[in-house]
Amino acid sequence: MKIGIICYPTYGGSGVVATELGIELAKLGNEVHFISYEQPFKITDYLENIYFHGVDVLEYPLFKYPPYSLSLSVKMAEIFEENNLDIMHVHYAIPHAASAFLTKKILGRNSGFKFITTLHGTDITVVGNHHSFYKLTKFCIENSDAISCVSDYLKNLTEKTFKIDKKIDVIYNFVDTRVYKKDYSSKENTGIVKKDETGIIHISNFRPVKNIKNVIGIFNRISREVKSKLLLVGEGPDTSVAKEIARNLDIEEKIVFLGRKDNVIPFLNSCDLYLLPSKSESFGVSALEALSCGLPVIGTNVGGLNEVVAHGLCGFLYSPDDVEKMSVSAIELLTDKTKFEKFSLNARKRALDFDSKKMIPAYIKLYEKVIKE
Repeated sequence: MKIGIICYPTYGGSGVVATELGIELAKLGNEVHFISYEQPFKITDYLENIYFHGVDVLEYPLFKYPPYSLSLSVKMAEIFEENNLDIMHVHYAIPHAASAFLTKKILGRNSGFKFITTLHGTDITVVGNHHSFYKLTKFCIENSDAISCVSDYLKNLTEKTFKIDKKIDVIYNFVDTRVYKKDYSSKENTGIVKKDETGIIHISNFRPVKNIKNVIGIFNRISREVKSKLLLVGEGPDTSVAKEIARNLDIEEKIVFLGRKDNVIPFLNSCDLYLLPSKSESFGVSALEALSCGLPVIGTNVGGLNEVVAHGLCGFLYSPDDVEKMSVSAIELLTDKTKFEKFSLNARKRALDFDSKKMIPAYIKLYEKVIKE
C-alpha cells in the first residue's frame, strides 16, 4: 500500500506512535509518506520506503497567525495525487482531520481520497472539548472514513463527550519489544546513575497534566529511604516549576534534568522504576516503553493507564494526588529485592501484549477495509 501519515513531528504520544507506525509499515514493504511542518524527530536517518514532505506556510502581514491547516490541506492533495496514495492516516483530530476533510473536498468525489483519524487523548479531553473547537471536532470525527482510539477509555469518553454513534475501533498503542528491552550495561554506559544508586525516571513534555510537582514529591520521599537519583527526560512549561520545587526541597543534586532525548532507551535501562502520576493519561506510551525495559510503573488510575499497567502485578496505580500511597508502594518495591524482581519480570511480560507485531496488523486491516468500501 501507499500510505500518507499526518502527525505532529514533536515529542508527545501522538507523534511518537504515528512515526513508529510509519516505520513499521515501511519495514513491511509499504510506501509511507509523512506530511508535516517538520520531519518527525524519530526519523533521523534514511529509511527505506519512507518519504517526508514539508508543508510550506505563507507568511503574510495580513495573517496574524499563519494558516497552517489550509496549507496542510493543499499539500495533502498534492502528495495524494502525485504519489497515487491509497489512504491518508491523520493523527490527532485538530487540525489534521479538518485539513483531511477539506482535502477530500478539494480533490472531489471521484478522487478516491479516504482518510482515517486516530484520536490520541488531549485532542478529545483538552483541545476538542474546548468550546471553540467542540463542533469542529465532532464534525471531523463523524466525517472521517474510519476512527480509531488508543484505548477503551478514550473511545468511551469520545462517544460520551461528542455523542458519537459512528463505529470507533480501539487499536492500542504499541512498543517494539525487540528494541525496548533490558540492557544491564546501560547504567555503566550512561554514567548518570551510580552502581550503588537506584534510578527513578520520568519522561514527558512537562505539561501541567503530567503532574510534575508530584513526580518531585514522590521522589523526595523515596530518596529519604533509598539512595537514589531522579532522571527527568523532556522539557516543557513546567520544567522551571520542577527545578524550583527541587531547590526548595534541597534535593537538586539528586535530580538530573536531561532535556529532550531522541533515544530514551539507555536512560530507561539505567533506572529501576518509572513514575507517571499524571492527572490523566489516555494510554501512556512512555509507561509502556518503561515496562518493556523491565521497569515497574508507579502511576495514576485516572484514564487509560490501567489498561496498560496491571495494578499489583507490574506496578501500582493510585489517585493522581495520592503522593503518600505512591511513595509507600515505590519504597516497598525498591527495598524488597524478591518483590521487585517479580514485578520487573511481570512488566516485561505485560509489554509483550502490546508488541508492535500484534498491533500493526490491526491498522493494516483497517486500511484495507476503508479502501474497499
